Amino acid sequence: MAAINKKQILSKTHYGLVIYSHILREYYPEQTVLSLSGRTCSLTKNPFNADKSTLNIFIQKEQILGNVLDKEIACHYDTQNAIPAGDAFDFAELHYKQSGDELLKTLNKEMNLHIGEQWNFYSKNQKNIEITSKSQILSTPVGDLGGCLFSFFKAPVRNTIPHKNVSLVQVYKYIIGDYAKKRTEKLRIITDTKQARQFKATNFDYCTFSGMFTIRNDKALVNHSGLLCVDFDHLQNVDLLRNQLLQDEYFETQLLFVSPSGDGLKWIISINTAKASHNEFFAAVANYILQTYKVEVDKSGRDISRACFLAYDPNAFIHPNNL
Repeated sequence: MAAINKKQILSKTHYGLVIYSHILREYYPEQTVLSLSGRTCSLTKNPFNADKSTLNIFIQKEQILGNVLDKEIACHYDTQNAIPAGDAFDFAELHYKQSGDELLKTLNKEMNLHIGEQWNFYSKNQKNIEITSKSQILSTPVGDLGGCLFSFFKAPVRNTIPHKNVSLVQVYKYIIGDYAKKRTEKLRIITDTKQARQFKATNFDYCTFSGMFTIRNDKALVNHSGLLCVDFDHLQNVDLLRNQLLQDEYFETQLLFVSPSGDGLKWIISINTAKASHNEFFAAVANYILQTYKVEVDKSGRDISRACFLAYDPNAFIHPNNL
């Protein structure tokens, strides 16, 4: 395996923020250890200062790694100067009591970054999907899926007859527009879980990203779109995972937006159904996400006809080549 460098690790850990969160969770399991707002996190507990909330973590631009161009990197300081100010690697040194190449190898292993490794996506039916580059996943060139069509349905969710077929671009414009703004805002102030679920099912339009259907049923598939919708619910840090997914080494984000509830994400990626079935790909992707980011995905995504509710998100991301 080739030597691991800091640049590779930073590219897979959101400038090093994930290094901080990984280490802090070792000390404070089941707690929200980082809350990012803009480029700065709220003060959090410092395990090297008697667990006091004195640790300030932020992202700054500075010249590092011997490069001419400035790079962004997560840094820290303690408001009581209990530890020296530094960056994510300095903080990791305090925890692992290692430095240099030894520390980088440890981070790669402990955080399951898989730098320098070929990743075998393992599916539940014992079939391995070996991926070494994005091109092996895709049946369509990266960022060239804006014209792929799938079914769009009008609310309520019990309506299973498609209203029309739409493209990623059309759905993106729907999400960043005002179509679902009022209903999204109303949903997010409903505190009763059952009431919120009923409101969403009754009022939100939805689509089936994975294909066109005559009726919303797996057996009524007309054509697979080459897309897979991965659903993340009840996230501790939506912004952190959002940035991790956008930088993922293997999967190119085609569309990414915040879920109607506000504490989840809808991640639309490309898959090659000529290499494996929809269900096999879903199982492989779910396993990859769990091992790489320690996050479980909603298992309903294995259904080709899965309904994905469309919320208002003015900051939704679409691959620029799809526009």
